[in-house]
Amino acid sequence: MKDQCWWVTGASSGIGAALARALAARGARLILSGRNVAALEAVARDCGAGTMILPFEATDYGAIPALVDRAWNWCGRIDGLVNNAGISQRSLAVDTDFAVYQQIVAVDLLAPIALTQQLLPRMVAAGSGQIVAISSVAGIAGVPLRSAYSAAKHGLIGYHDSVRAENEHLGLKVLVVAPGSVQTNVSRNALNADGSVRGESDAAIDNGLSPDFAAAQILTAVDAGTREMVVAEGAEAAIADLRRSDPDALFDRMSAMVQAGYAQQMRATATS
Repeated sequence: MKDQCWWVTGASSGIGAALARALAARGARLILSGRNVAALEAVARDCGAGTMILPFEATDYGAIPALVDRAWNWCGRIDGLVNNAGISQRSLAVDTDFAVYQQIVAVDLLAPIALTQQLLPRMVAAGSGQIVAISSVAGIAGVPLRSAYSAAKHGLIGYHDSVRAENEHLGLKVLVVAPGSVQTNVSRNALNADGSVRGESDAAIDNGLSPDFAAAQILTAVDAGTREMVVAEGAEAAIADLRRSDPDALFDRMSAMVQAGYAQQMRATATS
């Protein structure tokens, strides 16, 4: 990846920041995007020279064409795009305001589609390119307390699968990644039923895989030309497997979780 130009969204922390550092270690030039300029600058310092910061609000769709022009012109190409920016949720569907669905779908699904749609014709015309979409195990299986998040992440997989099918023969590669719990701020930044920010993490995230491990796995998959991968262990890896091999067993397991008080344990009920 030496001297390739990679654009990473959601690069201020977590998997995005880890991927940026791993790509920089391989000699790639980097465009780092997100909203937190100070955090992006810190990641850029880790990545060293050959790094450009391009902050923007993911849902400012009207600004995206000009941003793509600027990013493309910086290197004269984009070799890799990582669609990583996103926001999660911790609330029961029955309690959740529709505005939460609108916000999460806008950030997690429509924003990466808007960016990819602007960049896609250029990558196809160049005859090469790699897109990495960071979905989730919750994008393979609908899991409790994440109905909006699951909906958006399922859509992200479907969109990128279609883009791959249409353009793989033209030189474009697409990798969809479905992480389980990774030690990031995803739970702390998740939305409650009323749209407020949760503000606390949970044990699954705190005990999850390290972002650096996830990033290494992702780049190994890029090297191998992998199309889809699950980055998870234990029960979370089993969720993805069961969704395809024995969906009824998975549905029973998810229902049993809720009946056993999962929402109360996560303090995600309307009366909590």
